[in-house]
Amino acid sequence: MSWTDFYRRQEILEATVRLAGRNPAAPLPLDEVPGAEEHFGTEENILLALQYQWTRTLSGRLRAEVTDPDDADGLGDHVDAVTRAWRASVEEHETLRAVLDGGYERHASLRRMHEGELRMLAVTAGLADPREPGEEIVKVGHALEALLRTSREEPARRRPVMGHLRRLLAPSA
Repeated sequence: MSWTDFYRRQEILEATVRLAGRNPAAPLPLDEVPGAEEHFGTEENILLALQYQWTRTLSGRLRAEVTDPDDADGLGDHVDAVTRAWRASVEEHETLRAVLDGGYERHASLRRMHEGELRMLAVTAGLADPREPGEEIVKVGHALEALLRTSREEPARRRPVMGHLRRLLAPSA
């Protein structure tokens, strides 16, 4: 792929997210984005490329938050670090997050990538061990993500994160 192709693909992805922001749960408007079908072929391929962008952004923020130089002993609260990273990523890419959320029901491959993201969140937060069964880690990740979404929507109510997470996870234990 040439640099021209790379930048063209990035332009297509940005235009797709911008247009999809009108109705993030609906199928992507590929016919309204010049070159989308030519460069990506299908909605699923575009969503997978967008999920890759999201994962790259989130994992970079996670790395930065977890390896905070102000936390010299490395024993900082990883749940708070994951919370900050996730919230900052969503704040910066709110429409992208909404478009991906809308696409999970339509494409199993996108759901599998999202499960990878959930495992990354749970393990990075220190709430799951990477040696645990993948399904269990995904459950923990779902609970953490639900907490992050809920607490993002209700910023005025401040509850201890760990206590609330334990209550969410209790039924799955």
